[in-house]
Amino acid sequence: MGSISIGVDIGGTKTHLRSCLEQGMGRDLVVRTSEWRCGAYHHDIPGLIALISGFADGAAPNGIAIGSHGCDDEAECAIVQKPLSNHFACPLRVVNDAELFPLAMGLSSGIGVVAGTGSIAVARDQKGRMHVAGGWGWAIGDEGSAPGLVREAGRVVRRHIDLGGARSEPLVEALCDAFGLNSPTNIGTAIAKEGGASALGRHAPVIFYAANEGSSLAKRVIDEGAAALTQLVHHLKLAGVSDKDVVVGGGVILAQPLLANAFSHQISDRFGATVAVTFLDKPPVLGACVLARQLCSAGDGPETSIVSQHMDIQ
Repeated sequence: MGSISIGVDIGGTKTHLRSCLEQGMGRDLVVRTSEWRCGAYHHDIPGLIALISGFADGAAPNGIAIGSHGCDDEAECAIVQKPLSNHFACPLRVVNDAELFPLAMGLSSGIGVVAGTGSIAVARDQKGRMHVAGGWGWAIGDEGSAPGLVREAGRVVRRHIDLGGARSEPLVEALCDAFGLNSPTNIGTAIAKEGGASALGRHAPVIFYAANEGSSLAKRVIDEGAAALTQLVHHLKLAGVSDKDVVVGGGVILAQPLLANAFSHQISDRFGATVAVTFLDKPPVLGACVLARQLCSAGDGPETSIVSQHMDIQ
């Protein structure tokens, strides 16, 4: 096998690797992240090295780019990047997985927004400096994500009950059914027992079901989640990010038109024509492949800017 460049998209649930050969099409490998990673991502560098080496199958990579969930600032990216760069004899770059979105969509730069198991907005300024808004985790933040929406739905329902609202309100009924509760007064305890973002976020579809059943409470939760995601973009703008393009991905916003439409409307209301929203319809690993090819072409190391021309390697 000849030389290849490799793109890697590490999510909380799955890891997607894609190779790009010098001649012809590459190949894909998708595995559960839990299959190779034990504990926090930066605690299992050997597992990631073994995964990439096995995928290369004897070929010498000429560029490797990794977008990783959890690499939420430049220091965290460096923690992962340094030992990998010491192992692989090729240019290598680690970025946040949201940074892959604009590249995957054929853009040279842009703001990547995730609304899935977590929520975060990430972009680079013209000097290549990383700017991040959100990504706090479901316990204290991640508004607009699946677990964030469920947590806020629980708060809204409890407030509704405290104010004498009806038990028959669609969101109240939907949440009680989802958690197997006889009384909405136990929603807080039920949410706490879920214990993690993925477990809590799996209940998010009932919010959209309730909204479609006419729940004003559910519609409020969705609108407030969209507003929180819009605020992340605003924070990046305040930090000096000048990109017009916002590329949105993540399981909950791509699967739920009510949230996607609310986000689009609120972005339009806040920024007018100065910001354009695109919803991700290509695999994020494509963005990692674009970056890997950029590294290979530039022939340098981690200083290579993510702000460069897109190469169509689909």
